[in-house]
Amino acid sequence: MITLRYLHVDVFTNQPLEGNQLAVFPEPGRIDTATMQAITREMNFSECTFIFPPTGSGDIKMRIFTPGEELPMAGHPTIGSTFALAAEETIAPGRTDFVFELGIGPTPVSLEWRDGRLSFAWMTQPLPKFAGVITDRTSFAGAIGVEAADLAADAPIQVVSCGNPFIFVRLATRTAVDAVTVDRKAFTRCCQDAGIEALPTFFFTTDGKPEAGAAQTVYSRMLAPTFGIAEDPATGSACGPLGCYLIRYGIVSPDAARNVLNLQGVQMKRPSRIHISIDSKAGEITRVRVGGQSVMVGHGELTIPTV
Repeated sequence: MITLRYLHVDVFTNQPLEGNQLAVFPEPGRIDTATMQAITREMNFSECTFIFPPTGSGDIKMRIFTPGEELPMAGHPTIGSTFALAAEETIAPGRTDFVFELGIGPTPVSLEWRDGRLSFAWMTQPLPKFAGVITDRTSFAGAIGVEAADLAADAPIQVVSCGNPFIFVRLATRTAVDAVTVDRKAFTRCCQDAGIEALPTFFFTTDGKPEAGAAQTVYSRMLAPTFGIAEDPATGSACGPLGCYLIRYGIVSPDAARNVLNLQGVQMKRPSRIHISIDSKAGEITRVRVGGQSVMVGHGELTIPTV
C-alpha cells in the first residue's frame, strides 16, 4: 500500500464551503493513469489534479481528471492548484508568473499577492474556436425543459472552445436558467441532428444588474452528465469561451469584455465568482484570461494499493 497526500481547495471563492471543490495531489509519485482516474472517482469532486516534475517548458506538469475522464485543460483545477502550490511554497512567495504543462501545452498563470499570500490568479487560455450551431431551437428547448421563448433570440446555440469545447445557450432570464432540466436522450438527438457531439453545456443569462466592480455579470449553470458531472458549481474552462461569445455577438462591448463576472453554482448552494477578461483589437480577440480566488479548507491522506 502507498499513502498519497492531498490538499482540499474551494475554488473561485474566498469563503470556505462555497465555490468548486478540488483535490490536489502534490506528490503522486509513479502512479499510473488508471490509478489517477480511480482516485478521482473515489474523491467524487468535479476534478482532481496530480502534480509532476516538468517535462518541457513549464514549471510543473499537471494532469487533470474528472470522475469520468482526463481533461487536456480546465480552469478551476488550474486556479485551485495555483493556490495549493503557493501554500506549499512550490510557487515562491511574490512570484508573478508560473507555467503549467497541461494536455493543451504550456499554460501561463499570473499571480497577485497581498501581505505575503497569494490573493488572486489569472489563467491565460487559448484563443477561441467557434464551431457547430444547433438551429432547431424548438426541439432543443424541449430537450432542456424550457419554452422556445426562453431562448434568447439574438444569440446562437453554438459550440465554442478555448481548449475544452462547450455548447453555449443564452437564455432570457435567471428563472429560465434555474428551470433547465436536461432530457439526456432528447438532448443527444438534437446534437446528433446538428452534427455535433453531446458536449458539456453552459446555460447563461445577462439578465439582472451587474455586481459591484463588474461591467457585466453573467448568471449561469453548467451541466455535463456525459463527463460524470451532473452539474458543476464553477467552470473556468467555459468562461474563456463565454467571454469570447459575449463579445462576438455584441452582448458586451469590447471595453466591458475586459471586466465580466460569471456567477455560477447558486442553485447548488456553492456560489462561485469567476472573473473574465477578453482583450481584442479591430474586432479580433487577442487574449483570453480567466481568474479568481481560492481558499484552502482541508488536507488528508489516501491509502491505496501500489501499482
